[in-house]
Amino acid sequence: MRAKRRPKLSDQIRRAIDASGLSRYRICMEIGLDQAVLSRFMQGKSGLSVKTLDALADILRLEIVQRGKPAPIPKGRPGRKPKAKKGR
Repeated sequence: MRAKRRPKLSDQIRRAIDASGLSRYRICMEIGLDQAVLSRFMQGKSGLSVKTLDALADILRLEIVQRGKPAPIPKGRPGRKPKAKKGR
């Protein structure tokens, strides 16, 4: 049996925007965001900056709540070879 996958944070934000009752135009005007940027985000074609996410969280009255233990952070630098030590 497979564990149920939790929705991504970006998907949850998209749903919150749709459920807010605010027009996308008004959201953009309130936080100073170009409508094209929000449109691309809503289509899943691009992400948003942390600054923009903070502004969205304020206008939509969102907060992040952690459930359970966070996943462990992998050690090292993923996708990169370890640096060679000098003198060897």
